Amino acid sequence: MLRPSLLLSLLVLLPAFLPARAQQPVDVDPALQLEIDRLIDADAFSHAFWGVHAVDMETGRTIYSRNASKNFVPASNVKLYTTAAALDQLGPFFRYETSLYVDGPVENGILRGNLIVRGAADPTFGGHYHAQSGTWDRNIDGLSPFRGWADSLRAAGIRYVDGDIVGDDDVIDDEPLGASWSWDDETYYYSAQIGGLSFHDNVIHLHVEGTDPGGPAAVRWEPFNTSYVDVVNRSLTVDQEQTVEEGYRRVRGTNTIDVTSRVPVGGEDVEEITVENPTRYFVHVLRESLMRSGIAVAGKPIDVDDISIKPDYEGAHLRRIAVHRSPLLPDVAALVNKASQNLYADNLIKTLAAHVPHDDDDLAPGSSERGIDIAMKTFVRAGIDTSRIRLVDGSGLSRLNLIAPNMTTSLLEYMWRHDDRLIREAFYASLPLAAETGTLRYRLADGPAAGRMRGKSGSLSGVSTLSGYVESAGGRTIAFSIACNHFTSPASRVRAAQDAIVHALARYQP
Repeated sequence: MLRPSLLLSLLVLLPAFLPARAQQPVDVDPALQLEIDRLIDADAFSHAFWGVHAVDMETGRTIYSRNASKNFVPASNVKLYTTAAALDQLGPFFRYETSLYVDGPVENGILRGNLIVRGAADPTFGGHYHAQSGTWDRNIDGLSPFRGWADSLRAAGIRYVDGDIVGDDDVIDDEPLGASWSWDDETYYYSAQIGGLSFHDNVIHLHVEGTDPGGPAAVRWEPFNTSYVDVVNRSLTVDQEQTVEEGYRRVRGTNTIDVTSRVPVGGEDVEEITVENPTRYFVHVLRESLMRSGIAVAGKPIDVDDISIKPDYEGAHLRRIAVHRSPLLPDVAALVNKASQNLYADNLIKTLAAHVPHDDDDLAPGSSERGIDIAMKTFVRAGIDTSRIRLVDGSGLSRLNLIAPNMTTSLLEYMWRHDDRLIREAFYASLPLAAETGTLRYRLADGPAAGRMRGKSGSLSGVSTLSGYVESAGGRTIAFSIACNHFTSPASRVRAAQDAIVHALARYQP
């Protein structure tokens, strides 16, 4: 048995024998430490929990650390993990392919059979975001893929479909929402349902326009007032001097949308409202689009889950008539990170489950659980202790996710030094640029970090995070992660403190 004094000596010496990555060198700058401590020790945050970690990418040294190994709810900082794992394991040339099949002969312009859409879990199909800027644009023509398919059908001599339009979403599982998402978010775009067939960001664009004072507002929606949803208009037009008061609710489990907004005369409010069952939405609007393009469809829009015999894509009777290809993965990653698009992120984590081989048969194919387990391979390569990380979705919308700031800086360092230059550059370019693009276009404008920081913000009630890279005054790149949980002060005050920390890092000179 070891003597107590000898055991104590061994414990003291033990860090010297640990791997270099496990004992990151610390070179905290006293002035930097004082400045950041002052920011997060302010009275406004006396009940909040802060975690901060900053690493010099040139030397690998930690230049600031506060609760860096403690777990925090990360909100949308989870998207850094999702996009890193996807790029790392799927590669920069991956893209989705959504295919249109016919399962019968064509006779005198009539398809004697069904149209079948085989989904690929592409979240960008008919979407309304720009990859470069991360901005939402309601003027993007989300119906253009369907018009392209109508052209392909006409080219194949099809003017009339005698059967149904079947939507096959079986590439991923049928869980429409992430674990422990808030039920009262279900109406809004940021909680859009996940699916193997997605269209138009799985939302309608609802326009409410003020008419005459005291009367109902005029209501319309895109795409083309589709009959897939039932809008109950209980809105009110108010005096021109008043402001918009939003009132929207989609009745759970239905596509009935209750509108109670108050809109001033001549004013307009536009809201993205989610739909129930994205697969049926996809094929319903496809049917409407084909008919508007002059191709009649006798049958109904059907979810593949409602038919007993599944499509046999290897069989001779199925022919692929058209295909829609998504942007390459780097652009998808940019849409996830710059726009902070939850649907895209959650589809992406399930895409890993669908496309990357995995030997754990206990995890359902195409599930978030399987995708996250596959993603852990990337996190292990990044030097993260995966026994301490908890992820349950790809977007960060769940409060069950737990991540420590030093895990995030390890991931950022791994992607910064990635062996594949295309992956390294794609990950960096996917991040919003401070004061210029995406969710950071209105942040960090006044100070040295403007135009010199790329990162990802995250927010839930009582949660605010910010992680990424910033170029310091000394010309070095610093990877950082900042998390604040359980605050009761205004979120704007927390974000201001986070921005001030990043500006301090930008002024840092070793």
